[in-house]
Amino acid sequence: MNTVIAKANFLCINRFFASASKTKTIPLSFISRKSKSKTQKIYSLKSPLSRLIHVFSSLDGAHCIVEDDLQAFLDILPSDLRYILLNDPKRAQLLEVILDLGRLPAARYLGEFGGKYLRSTEVSMRELEYAQNAIGEFGDDNRAGIEGTLHRISAIRSRKGVIVGLTCRVGRAVGGHIDMVHDLLHYGKSILFVGRPGVGKTTVMREIARVLSDEFYKRVVIVDTSNEIGGDGNIPHAAVGGARRMQVPEPSLQHKVMIEAVENHMPEVIIVDEIGTEAEALACRSIAERGIMLIGTAHGERLENIIKNATLCNLIGGVETVTLGDEEARARRSQKSILERKGPPTFCFLIEMRERHYWVTHRTEKSVDMLLRGENPLVEVRKRDNQFRVVIERWKTYDGNSI
Repeated sequence: MNTVIAKANFLCINRFFASASKTKTIPLSFISRKSKSKTQKIYSLKSPLSRLIHVFSSLDGAHCIVEDDLQAFLDILPSDLRYILLNDPKRAQLLEVILDLGRLPAARYLGEFGGKYLRSTEVSMRELEYAQNAIGEFGDDNRAGIEGTLHRISAIRSRKGVIVGLTCRVGRAVGGHIDMVHDLLHYGKSILFVGRPGVGKTTVMREIARVLSDEFYKRVVIVDTSNEIGGDGNIPHAAVGGARRMQVPEPSLQHKVMIEAVENHMPEVIIVDEIGTEAEALACRSIAERGIMLIGTAHGERLENIIKNATLCNLIGGVETVTLGDEEARARRSQKSILERKGPPTFCFLIEMRERHYWVTHRTEKSVDMLLRGENPLVEVRKRDNQFRVVIERWKTYDGNSI
């Protein structure tokens, strides 16, 4: 049976590479290792494209494919750090590398709190300059990328504008992650993702763009503010499939590019990352009112964070104070001044990404109304089990913390 599973996964990866390279299938060789679970196999594949592929597969066929272009990421680092990370057994979980002038370089990993120092000597200005030259020019938002990859590098500057720190984050294309939300895409309704940084919101957006364009045959336009979704360079990364990408010259212009995408390119779906200003929230509402499906992310960990955020609450319908009459207040057993939703939400579904494989799904309208009344709404909990299969638990009572 294991031979059959390996062969099926081999064909799956070959198809992935065929689409990524837009040429014939590239022959790959497997390097397998044991995992903690007897029913789980992890394959690492190395190709002529200097890309490392990890396939997490269970015996029933569920799988996740992770491509990380790690070599291109390591090339911008000092040579000693490059060697350390290349031989790090946890490199598949590497999240980011921190380089701050006069401090020890550190690495952070997925699923771990804090990080670890990579050596005992401090980062020098010469090393920061080397990394800066390897990366190229930073934008007005102090972000840059590596062309043809999904990696993101963010700079910290001194008062004089000199770069004194770099946050080098590994960008990964994850195939199979869409299983967590695939059923919701069939509704054609707008979805908003919220969650803390590093939980995988942008990764999910990238995979949704590919599926909606290549499998649902939708006209998809990505509004890419910092080239995080489609990668750096003029040609979008193959991970977004057939979705088109509009780059944003400055973060403050994101809302204008969103409207331009609607007016000029006839999209059926618009994908936008990091909705954070009132202008962007209003642009989202305008787009939704034109019947276009929106997939977006916003700053916040829970639905309550969006409700309490005066800038972003329009995304969930807005909140207003209503004064009730004496009889109505007695009938509701409430105070005379209450909070109510102003109008229909821009996003039909809101998903709290608690962890990479643990999501809480709201029907936005019902959940907002119940939370404003002080009640606990019913939600769906979506997670992966030890065999990477998606498990959906419906009608769970939401309390904001344990669920």
